[in-house]
Amino acid sequence: MPSFATGTSDLLEQPVLGSRRPSNLLMAVAVSLGGVGFLLTSLSSYLARDLLPIGHPAELVFVPQGLVMGLYGTAAVLLATYLWTVIGLDVGAGSNRFDRRAGTATIRRQAFRQLIDVEIRLRDIQAVKVEVRDGLNPRRRLALKLQGRRDLPLTRVGEPMALADLEQSGAQLARFLGVPLEGV
Repeated sequence: MPSFATGTSDLLEQPVLGSRRPSNLLMAVAVSLGGVGFLLTSLSSYLARDLLPIGHPAELVFVPQGLVMGLYGTAAVLLATYLWTVIGLDVGAGSNRFDRRAGTATIRRQAFRQLIDVEIRLRDIQAVKVEVRDGLNPRRRLALKLQGRRDLPLTRVGEPMALADLEQSGAQLARFLGVPLEGV
């Protein structure tokens, strides 16, 4: 999550990457191609004509093999439609804006149908929290520890950030806000 100051030293704005990441694009392409391949295999089995340049799917018996291929293809095309919709809407993209002059922090994220916009007072921020959890489901994120509320996550969802980038970004934000950095 690159951080940069815009305007004066009283403003810090951090862009947050959404779902338009190369890994998501690659996954959407793979699922789309696989789904179309399964559907063409099913259709080849039904029509008894090879519609694919590789293999001989026309030799498959339609019931049950061709039918099952069609079900797999339908499921994959539906999943691909979801993935392309999420990528097209760029779900999760947004920014973190900290304005010392106005005394506010504005966290914006793009959701499916709306823009999520959370505004909090800087004086309610107790600390910048770094969370690192390794294992099967790793988590590396920055969050704001707020007075009387749950922690507010700041980093993107998905692939974990490099530990050095996470610590650097957290330290920069903690210095800017004048609050402690926790969890390092």
